[in-house]
Amino acid sequence: MILGANKVFVRRIGRELLLIGLAGMTLLSPAWAASAVPLPQLISSHGRYELKVDGKPYFILGAQVNNSSNYSATLPEVLPAIKDVDANTIVMPIAWQQIEPRPGRFDFSFLDRFLRQSRQHRVHAILLWFATWKNGAPNYCPSWVKLDNSRFPRVVDRKGRLVNSLSPLAKTTLDADRTAFAALMTHLKAVDPRHTVIMVQVENETGTYGSRRDYSAAASRLFNGPVPRRLVRALGLRPGTWTQVFGRHAADLFHAWNIARFVNKVAAAGKAVYPLPMYVNAALRGPFHHQPPRPYEYGGPTYNAIRVWKVAAPDINVIGPDIYMRSSRLYCKVLQQYHRFDNPLFVSETGNAPVYARYLFATLGHQGIGFSPFGIDYTGYSNYPLGARRIDAHTFAPLALEYRLLRPMDSLLASLSFEGRVYGVSEPDNRHSQFIRLGRWEAKVSYDMPMFGDSPYKRPRPLDGGAIIARLGPNEFLVTGVHARVSFALAQRHSNEFMIFNRVVQGTYRYGTWKFMRIWNGDETDWGLNFTSRPQVLHVHLATY
Repeated sequence: MILGANKVFVRRIGRELLLIGLAGMTLLSPAWAASAVPLPQLISSHGRYELKVDGKPYFILGAQVNNSSNYSATLPEVLPAIKDVDANTIVMPIAWQQIEPRPGRFDFSFLDRFLRQSRQHRVHAILLWFATWKNGAPNYCPSWVKLDNSRFPRVVDRKGRLVNSLSPLAKTTLDADRTAFAALMTHLKAVDPRHTVIMVQVENETGTYGSRRDYSAAASRLFNGPVPRRLVRALGLRPGTWTQVFGRHAADLFHAWNIARFVNKVAAAGKAVYPLPMYVNAALRGPFHHQPPRPYEYGGPTYNAIRVWKVAAPDINVIGPDIYMRSSRLYCKVLQQYHRFDNPLFVSETGNAPVYARYLFATLGHQGIGFSPFGIDYTGYSNYPLGARRIDAHTFAPLALEYRLLRPMDSLLASLSFEGRVYGVSEPDNRHSQFIRLGRWEAKVSYDMPMFGDSPYKRPRPLDGGAIIARLGPNEFLVTGVHARVSFALAQRHSNEFMIFNRVVQGTYRYGTWKFMRIWNGDETDWGLNFTSRPQVLHVHLATY
């Protein structure tokens, strides 16, 4: 009898312990773990921006894989390339056709495997939602969407012909897209409590090639009607029809308004579930206003439509340029256009050819939050002439050099940049010297210089130089670079006052802590501070005599 009572007691205690255990598991569930690790966020102050990951400042040293490398079979060809370039963030597409091949039936098996392997390789991730728009087209939509024109209508051009771009005015398309995106974000929240994924791109290079807007009957009725009051008021314009308000730009901006509103509703549906920072990327038009634009992707967040996008899509945190312009004049102009008081600069895509790597320095100089070359994997695909013709570790070497140089201090640079204390320049095409004003000091960055002497090299050399200077104090600077010479002088020298290097200390950063290596002097400083292909970081103390 006593034995039976003990059995009942043990069973009762066992049930109670099980309930306690389940309660503990609830406390340790993804929802609890997510609260223990701060959600990635973008913060702003005085027109400057900072991305925080794990509660710390974070600069994206990104590597975007090729468009069709988003399958388990390709990961063995993707992850070695990410390791070779020493990226801290892998940028991976997630296609609508991949997760919802049939309506309402979702498959997140690739995402789960990708997240596991990203954690094993100790890299964060950014997801790219390839859905209604991928380079203007619906090719990454599931077949039940992209083959059903009656339910998911395409854009109609001025001659009444169908264009391979879905209309942003179709509610059926919007409902299906945002339902799938919300399902993706719901699953991501459940399986990624430590926020391996730090940002999400909503759609990809939105817009339409081949038609300035949708010329369907429904779209034309809206176009001939009044511009929405919210947009007119935000831009400080007088009310009227689209043509009355915007003149010859009316069709482009009408299309941009409707696409941006569509994208914002998709983003808002995802953020309602899991509020990660979200961004869009832009396929660019020519960056100079005085040049007549060639046909481009109408309706996307190009520089002429950024203000419209900002009003129409408040849930989009960042508009990032996809820069495939090798010219330093064009590239740096785009950086200026997307580095705005109301927009963080994130180079969401750029070429993987060696000539593009140098622009990482200029991106930091424009207070960027990240830099992400496209096509970083070993699957064998090349988007030449936009990127490199040859894809191998040798091609990625200039990028790898810069990432290895900056990754140990990426958080420090992000923090100093947020305070407006980081300056960066990239080697220009014409290879002249560049000057940076630093309070009472001025830095000169030169290229093609030897380590000893002032005679420039005359042999041809790749365009791969650049330098970063971070102000640590009035007379103290963190200085680093690649294939560049950095010299200092007084910005306004008085008679009988001269600059001198008080101390030039070489060291390294490990987990944010400065580690002393040696002091430079004599030959190492007599001709300025010369940076080569060796990762070298200096703390420079300036003085006068």
